[in-house]
Amino acid sequence: MLDTSLEVTVGDGVGFSFTVVNGGDTPVELTFRNACRADFAVYDGDAEVWRYSDGRAFAQVLTEAELQPGESAAFEEVWPDPAPGDYTAEATLRVVDHDLSVRTPFSV
Repeated sequence: MLDTSLEVTVGDGVGFSFTVVNGGDTPVELTFRNACRADFAVYDGDAEVWRYSDGRAFAQVLTEAELQPGESAAFEEVWPDPAPGDYTAEATLRVVDHDLSVRTPFSV
């Protein structure tokens, strides 16, 4: 069982901290689709206004990681120049076998 959380901090840009925790009793194997292990997106209503992976190239290689019970993995990124407004942030773990994402509202 994997638990997710997303923390948003507003300062010089908007910082995102996405944490995935193995809350189960057995190890969890994660197979990442490419070198972008986590992606971040920002929505204004239903419209996407920023995505970390847009315009970036990532190595196309499958990699694996194992999360032991109680172990966590953290992923961070910054949206450098947001406009003032009310948004929803979404973080997604880009793995083959699990659909893991979390959303949280925030304001700039």
